[in-house]
Amino acid sequence: MIKISAIIILLLSIFLTSCQKNKVNELESTIEDNPEELYRIAKQDLDNDDYENATKNFKKLNSKFPLSNEGIQAKVMLTFIDYIKMDYENAINNANLIINKYPSYKNIDYVYYIKAISYYEQIRSEKLDGSSNNLALKNFEKIINLFPNSKYVIDSRQKIIAIKENIAAKHMNIALFYQNNKKYMSAIKRYNIVINEYSTSKFAPEALHRLVEIYLTLGMVDDANKTAAVLSYNYPKSLWYKKTYELVGEKEDEKISLFSKISQYLKSDNEKKE
Repeated sequence: MIKISAIIILLLSIFLTSCQKNKVNELESTIEDNPEELYRIAKQDLDNDDYENATKNFKKLNSKFPLSNEGIQAKVMLTFIDYIKMDYENAINNANLIINKYPSYKNIDYVYYIKAISYYEQIRSEKLDGSSNNLALKNFEKIINLFPNSKYVIDSRQKIIAIKENIAAKHMNIALFYQNNKKYMSAIKRYNIVINEYSTSKFAPEALHRLVEIYLTLGMVDDANKTAAVLSYNYPKSLWYKKTYELVGEKEDEKISLFSKISQYLKSDNEKKE
C-alpha cells in the first residue's frame, strides 16, 4: 500500500511539473506572439540599462513584426542604443534607413534628432577643420525646418548656437595663424566669413578689429576707418571696439566719438562720389 501511494505521489508530481511547463510555454508563446508585450519587455530592459537584452528583444520584435508600430519603434530604439553606446556611425546609418523607409512615422523627428546629436557629439575641437560641425548644423536645422512644433526644436536651436560659435572659433584660429604669418589676404577672407556668416557669435567684434589691424598694416586707411565704423555701430560696448578706438588714435575724453567722426567721413566720401 505504501509503495502504491509513493508511485501515485510521484506520478502526480510529474503531472504537475508537466502542467507548469506547459503553462510557461503557453505564456512564452503568448508573449512571442504579442508585439506590445515584446516591446514592453525590451523597453524595460533598456530602462534598466540592460542594453544586451534590450538589443536582443528589440531585434526579436523587429524580426517577428517588422511592419507593426512596435516593430518600427524597435528599429528606432536599436538606433538609440547605438547612440548610447557611442557607436555613432551605426546610429547615423540606421537613422538614415528609418528616415528613408518610414518618412511618415509618427516619431520620425526623434530619429532626425538622434542623427543630429550623433554628429554633434563627434565635434571635438574648433581647431579641427572636420565635417562634424557642418553636418551637425545641417541636421539640427532640418529638425527646425521640418518639425517646427517638435519638442526637439528648443534643444536644436541651442545646439546650433554652440556649433556656430565652434565654427567661428575655427575660422578665427586659422585667420590669426595667417595674420601672424603675414598672409593677409587669406586672413581677411577668414575674418570676413566670421563677420558675414556668424555675426551673432562672440568672435565677430574681434574679427572686425583684426581687419582694422590688417588694413592699417597695409596702409589701407579708408578700409580701416570703414571697418571701425561697422564695429562701433554694431558692437559699441565690446572690448574690441575699445581696442580699435585706441588703435586709430582716438582718446576717450574727446567729445566726438569714433563712430561720429568716421560716419562724417563716410558721408563726405559718398557726397564726393555723387
